[in-house]
Amino acid sequence: MPHTLSVIVPAYNEENTIQRILQKIGEVELMGGTQKEIIVVNDCSADNTERRVREFQEQHPEMNIVYKKHEVNKGKGAALRTGIQSATGDFVIVQDADLEYDPNEFNILMKPILDGFADVVYGSRFMGGRPHRILFFWHTIGNKMLTFASNMFTNLNLTDMETCYKMFRREIIQGITLKENRFGFEPEVTAKIAKIPKIRIYEVGISYYGRTYEEGKKIGMKDAFRALYCIIRYNLFS
Repeated sequence: MPHTLSVIVPAYNEENTIQRILQKIGEVELMGGTQKEIIVVNDCSADNTERRVREFQEQHPEMNIVYKKHEVNKGKGAALRTGIQSATGDFVIVQDADLEYDPNEFNILMKPILDGFADVVYGSRFMGGRPHRILFFWHTIGNKMLTFASNMFTNLNLTDMETCYKMFRREIIQGITLKENRFGFEPEVTAKIAKIPKIRIYEVGISYYGRTYEEGKKIGMKDAFRALYCIIRYNLFS
């Protein structure tokens, strides 16, 4: 039996990119004959995100797309919990609805798992020779500082804790109780998987096609402070 990868797509006001990212996911040929389950979680978008998803479903009935919707806006972390709870595949990965990350690189993350080496694989924007859009200096410094702080508590040597691309064996991510509703998902899940006995965590280099705020980027300074709070809370008091 071939494996299945559950791709969770949290979406909030992504009418301009949601169909393109779904198309890109659908075009990916996964290694080992792995199939795809695509779970779109619409976090109460105020634009035409829902209509775009529904149109795409009708146009591509051959694709295994599951649509979930929040009736009130809860945040990315809450959308991810909804998607994780709904996943039925052997592996789970998060794919933001924007175009910052390339689904063609799913296989890079999947290989250490299929080869039997890894339980969790992080895709790092700061290692390897893949394309990386040059944008915000202080965002990069902030990401590296948060990764450094996280590593101090978890005793991991990650280079990019804040990356969107994290692939998990499904039983591992579904076995973790997650609480953060916004962008605190990244430090929370990192703290909690680091505590799992004998967990095998790998990191691979990926590309990054970052957006500006004019292009729809949502994360800001208050999310950085929340991430630092989450690093302390979930490593010391969870």
